[in-house]
Amino acid sequence: MGRDGTSIPDEEWERFLRDAEAGAPGAPEEPSARARMVARRMAEEPPPREGWRTHAPPVRSKGKAWYFVAFFVLVALLVVALDPGRVTGWFGGGGDPAPLAAESARPTRPPATEAAAERPTLDDPFRGSPAAAWGDGVASLPLPRARATGWMSKAEVARALERSRDFLAASGLDPEVLRGERPKEAIALINPRQKDMQEYVSAAFRAPSAEHDPLRLFSRFAPSKVRVVGDVVKTRGRITYGEGKRGAVEVTADVTYVYPVVRAAAGSEEVTRTIVRREIVMGWDDPSKIITEPGTFSMVSYRSDTTNGGCDNHTGYFVPEFAADRAASDGTRGPGVDPYDRSTSMDTRMAEAGEAECGAATRL
Repeated sequence: MGRDGTSIPDEEWERFLRDAEAGAPGAPEEPSARARMVARRMAEEPPPREGWRTHAPPVRSKGKAWYFVAFFVLVALLVVALDPGRVTGWFGGGGDPAPLAAESARPTRPPATEAAAERPTLDDPFRGSPAAAWGDGVASLPLPRARATGWMSKAEVARALERSRDFLAASGLDPEVLRGERPKEAIALINPRQKDMQEYVSAAFRAPSAEHDPLRLFSRFAPSKVRVVGDVVKTRGRITYGEGKRGAVEVTADVTYVYPVVRAAAGSEEVTRTIVRREIVMGWDDPSKIITEPGTFSMVSYRSDTTNGGCDNHTGYFVPEFAADRAASDGTRGPGVDPYDRSTSMDTRMAEAGEAECGAATRL
């Protein structure tokens, strides 16, 4: 019988016996009885099962392996070159950038613009902005070391610096003021005997105008139109001081505020930003020479530069534009302005703006 169970023809079997007996070259040898028994047993038994701890390594082709490695390395290099931010995100670095150290001197150049194309969101309102690496509120505005100056002792200078920073917080960061309330705490820090400033503030809130604009000193949004996103306002700037006229201690604050806002309508998600840079000089007068109230300062000077706060706006509130507003405008604006650029002085910035009421922001 053949292995497949069929019978072998008699002619084939006789030829096999003759060749085997004659010892013809290449003649097959008949397997022994033991060999036939072992072969039959192996054919009938199923193959052994692989042990659960055993491992049969796959056959590897070194040439193909190197080909795939080279291919994926090339793809990775292309992704890094075209979108480095995405690669950073793969490794957990796509969050907020490392915070900047406090500004100790005027920077020599504007902030980088690599992330400017990234749009802000409700969850990340400073996304795509240099302000993402800035500090929060007054925490990013450290006070300089106090020393005896003018008519004040070291301890008195320290208190004057703290009160000056309190004014910055009450005028540009207070949540209630940002929602349109009157900045009572900030106004209370201004010398009530300074007649021109008291008249200015009174007129600014009674009937805002180009000449009496409260936004030069205070940050406010109309709650019926927009609201600030979250409870963080990013700031960047410096506080310095020195001796002024009649021995007064003059504290100068040059600060940029970044306010992320959204329309007040329910469900609004588009986030834009209003950026304000103010330079305020506060004079802490010698009460023996100037009539003043304890704990208040005289306003020496104030200047402001606002981006996306409303063009020709004299409502007493910032009126930021959103994408649809910008698309509908006729594009008539003043010179291009980078609101995050603090490398120029306020003197230079105001001179560049000239008579233009509004500049074209190069980024928000």
